[in-house]
Amino acid sequence: MKKINFKKMLVAISVLGLIAGCAQVGPKTKKGALIGAGTGAVVGAVSGGSVLQSAAIGTAVGAGVGYYQDTK
Repeated sequence: MKKINFKKMLVAISVLGLIAGCAQVGPKTKKGALIGAGTGAVVGAVSGGSVLQSAAIGTAVGAGVGYYQDTK
């Protein structure tokens, strides 16, 4: 099993959080993006995959769900 690199995970979540904070989007889109980034980073770290890639995918999915909820 691969060792979890918490430093990389923290950097990925911080960068994605800063990027999400700069966008002019609805509150549920921001929340979804942040939750998705965190979840994706954790899943990537636990599964032994790329933390940054997993966080990016999680951000996109979370933002998409949040955007859908904002526009309902």
